[in-house]
Amino acid sequence: MAALMLGAIGVVFGDIGTSPLYTMREAFTGPHPMDPTLPHVLGVLSLIVWSQVIVVTLKYVTYILRADNRGEGGMFALMALAMRKAPGGVHRGVPILAAGLFGAALFFGDAIITPAISVLSAVEGLKVATPDFAPYVVPIACVVLVMLFFFQRKGTAKVGAFFSPITCVWFAVLGGLGVFSIAQTPAVLHAINPYWGLHFLYTDGLRGFLVMGAVFLALTGAEALYADIGHFGKKPIRLAWIGFVQPCLVLNYFGQGALLIREPEAAANPFYLMVPEALLYPTIALATAATVIASQAVITGAFSLARQAVQLGYLPRMEVRHTSETEIGQIYIPRVNWLLCVCVLALVVGFQSSSDLAAAYGVSVSGEMCVATLIAYVVARHVWNWPRWLALSVTIALLTVDLTFFLANAVKIADGGWLPLVVGGVLYAVFTTWKLGRRILAERLHEGTVPLDPFIARIKDGNPPRVAGTAVFLTGATDGVPYALLHNMKHNKVLHERVVLLTVVTEQIPVVGDKDRIEVTALDKNFWRVVLHYGFIEGPNIPRALRLAQPYGLKFDLMETSFFLGRENLVPRARPLMPRWREKLFIALSKNAYAATHFFRIPSNRVVELGTQVEI
Repeated sequence: MAALMLGAIGVVFGDIGTSPLYTMREAFTGPHPMDPTLPHVLGVLSLIVWSQVIVVTLKYVTYILRADNRGEGGMFALMALAMRKAPGGVHRGVPILAAGLFGAALFFGDAIITPAISVLSAVEGLKVATPDFAPYVVPIACVVLVMLFFFQRKGTAKVGAFFSPITCVWFAVLGGLGVFSIAQTPAVLHAINPYWGLHFLYTDGLRGFLVMGAVFLALTGAEALYADIGHFGKKPIRLAWIGFVQPCLVLNYFGQGALLIREPEAAANPFYLMVPEALLYPTIALATAATVIASQAVITGAFSLARQAVQLGYLPRMEVRHTSETEIGQIYIPRVNWLLCVCVLALVVGFQSSSDLAAAYGVSVSGEMCVATLIAYVVARHVWNWPRWLALSVTIALLTVDLTFFLANAVKIADGGWLPLVVGGVLYAVFTTWKLGRRILAERLHEGTVPLDPFIARIKDGNPPRVAGTAVFLTGATDGVPYALLHNMKHNKVLHERVVLLTVVTEQIPVVGDKDRIEVTALDKNFWRVVLHYGFIEGPNIPRALRLAQPYGLKFDLMETSFFLGRENLVPRARPLMPRWREKLFIALSKNAYAATHFFRIPSNRVVELGTQVEI
């Protein structure tokens, strides 16, 4: 348990652990700054503390963490769980699907901004040490980020294990710095009273409401708690948050508030100005390491979410490298990694400072939190079987808080908040286009499919002749003859001794056990239908799975087996079946999809690809 708590602190709380670097600074120097007077400081601190209690402790740690999909979390896992249990057929599932896809798309927007703002805010401590470092902040941040993305190929487990103890030290330092400052100005402890937060909002009106956008920065990273259930489990996450992480964060925020009460001019950077001068450089180094962990958390989440999207049919196939022989969740996706790297570096160079990036931060996360609350209502009603009044009451209460933060962040849209929304919109278009395109392609291929039963009846008399070995034909349909089989017969005039029609199905659960992995149906003598079932976090391995068919009478010898795959050459049609821009996007995505041979782990020397031209 201690090791799991260490890992949970190191990876899960990395993002939320860097918020003290910029939350208080944004509240008192941002677009809608507050004067660092005693009532304002107490008001902001009270809002930070009670927002963490409501959003992180009550909503995520207590409520959302219950909505695991057989031990896995994240937006796609939550969406799949809700859709699997939602009553009323396909149309009732459409809003859940749309909300889940948009929430997942917003996560990728967050995954781009988090590394940029976290590392920049840490390195900016050099400017506090001496202004001479100011020209080097951006280059140093870029070097740190490039190194981080470069080492992802070593495996998230190795990266996380190396930095987890450092993050524990980081939280201890946060708490210690806070205690040191609070001891000099104990009056700041009055902020624990929620009266100060409510009084702040009441007396400062619109400006107080807008500062909620800065308060929300203390909550970013909470969504990672749910995404990482599968790595650490609920109990270690809950114990680590309640017993160690939140107390250290609260102490540090109160310490910064105490400094502002003593020295209002410290609003320029209350975190680093709270650090004793002798410890400034070590703290900058420690903060930089902690922000690398924050970045690691969202990069890991992006890998996991991308794989789930591929498996559920919302993204084209991509190369997925498994970096651990024992942990299914430890993966590396080169295409996602380097795309994120380019986008993050562009943000650092384009915005130049964490203060400017703060305007773009929060919009995507607050939107994602709203989506999670809405989908969790379906889970509460139809998975946990809560009465309608209770599920609605909890949802309305949480959604009110979420919408408050979203609206407070919405004023930042013109100043940079548009960026994560654009990223989310583009990815949502990609998700829906790929899903729609694959459905249309399946329908077009099915139009020319020969019915299976008449085909089997026709080949019973040994015509065409049979040759030794097994032929496995991959097909998405289960009620017709694959066109690869028809093309093979047309050109080679023979059939293999054993013919297997193979379909791979991704279920709305994370992992499928071996006993449920395979369905084998004997359609005729030496003619088989095989359906393989995988969870949405699993990587298909067809040769390994086919060995499970031997108890059903289907002998499988890889050296005597040939795999026949269809390759579609997509061309536009005069009257497209979807909007022209979607058609072009789908064709481009298809051309860049990872080869099915590698994705399904089929030895390339056992594969025969047969192409066909399809108009969509």
